[in-house]
Amino acid sequence: MTIDWRPLDSELDRWRTQNLSLPLWWRDDDAVSGTPQLEMLTGLSQSLDLPVHLAIIPRNADSRLVDYVARYRTLIPVVHGWAHQNHAPESEKKSEFRLHRPIEDITADAQTGLDRLRKLFGDRLCPMFVPPWNRIAPEVVEHLPELGFRIISAATPRKTRWPMPGLEQINTHLDPIDWRGTRGLTAGDKLIAQTVNLLRDRREGRTDNAEPFGVLTHHLVHDQDIWTFTEGLLRRFLDGPGRIWVAPSENQPWET
Repeated sequence: MTIDWRPLDSELDRWRTQNLSLPLWWRDDDAVSGTPQLEMLTGLSQSLDLPVHLAIIPRNADSRLVDYVARYRTLIPVVHGWAHQNHAPESEKKSEFRLHRPIEDITADAQTGLDRLRKLFGDRLCPMFVPPWNRIAPEVVEHLPELGFRIISAATPRKTRWPMPGLEQINTHLDPIDWRGTRGLTAGDKLIAQTVNLLRDRREGRTDNAEPFGVLTHHLVHDQDIWTFTEGLLRRFLDGPGRIWVAPSENQPWET
């Protein structure tokens, strides 16, 4: 694997020249147990000194995961839906929290997911809701604050910081996996161009640079190329304008 990092390095140099700061965070989806892949994720997180927000599927989370997370402060558990189960018809994109069921059933799943992870992880849990496949109906978002969530995290630059009073939108922006093709690393030139465009939009004011820039990974399906790219990308951010953002846990103060 050969990556030409020069276009990104040039963009990051512009950020330095203009004394700009990039809030940066890391989310990794689909955790259910302690695995060798999770150990690799943890090792990279510790090497970078960059916490990773671990989106855990509540229904499937087991005691091995609980014991593992308890050992590492750089792992921040968050709520990844309920069962990561698709309820959409074949004609639509997969989703668990769009309106393919009664709203009462959907919100009950979100509440059950939060309650279960609270019991498993206690004060370590961050009340962030990550809908599987990054898809959720606005009608469901409206109910999240009353259920106890403080952050909603999906994908692409946010349109508003506060979709509901007391609920902050903190999305992810870059996923290195080619989900619709090889399911390996997306072509390097495409990834670099995408990253540069996202940063340029922030630098030139077209998108909200107050929103932490989110790198999204999926440790269970990474090959070596994905791990290598992720490390190279995050190191460049951290050596440049990157300023680490970490979501507060339930027992920490919340901005409203």
